[in-house]
Amino acid sequence: MDQLLIWVDENDEVIGYGEKLETHRREQLHRAFSVFVYDGRNDRVLLQKRASGKYHSGGKWSNACCSHQRRGEAEAEALRNRLKEELGLDVGPAEIESVPSEGNFCYMGKFTYYAPFDGLAEHEVDRVFVYRIPRDQEGQLMANPEEAEKLKWVARPELERWLQREPQAFSAWFSRALELAWPAMEPQGGVQPAF
Repeated sequence: MDQLLIWVDENDEVIGYGEKLETHRREQLHRAFSVFVYDGRNDRVLLQKRASGKYHSGGKWSNACCSHQRRGEAEAEALRNRLKEELGLDVGPAEIESVPSEGNFCYMGKFTYYAPFDGLAEHEVDRVFVYRIPRDQEGQLMANPEEAEKLKWVARPELERWLQREPQAFSAWFSRALELAWPAMEPQGGVQPAF
């Protein structure tokens, strides 16, 4: 497997590959993913404060893992690899499912966004997943300092209030990704938040 990102068209069909910095300089539409780690026992969401040295959204809060699938890498493999690299979280044989379950990834949908950053741009088809973390994996969490300065568990109601009060504290894609992820992170019969 190499490090090339996957370039896509507006329909999320692969059209080529490119190095990460080149992709962002060209403002090339590419495939990305956002993983929300959810603790269903305590009804809380894991956030990361992105490393200040990141060329975009540095020092801002975001979902637990924001990254890219690479050329030659299956999607579930990419999710498992980046969780290990960014958070030290070994999710074992976790796979992608269509309904939320503990220890697996639930695919929640995708959206396209464009956000410029000092001569570069994120232009992504962002595929959103929720990972319901089993209790025995919580002790593995350790932020990779190249990726995240800090990890923080936030109760869902607190997160909703924080995002409404201070939207500029979050990454460019966070609120749209959270809208998709939210249904897999609330109790049966819960109420959808008004973002």
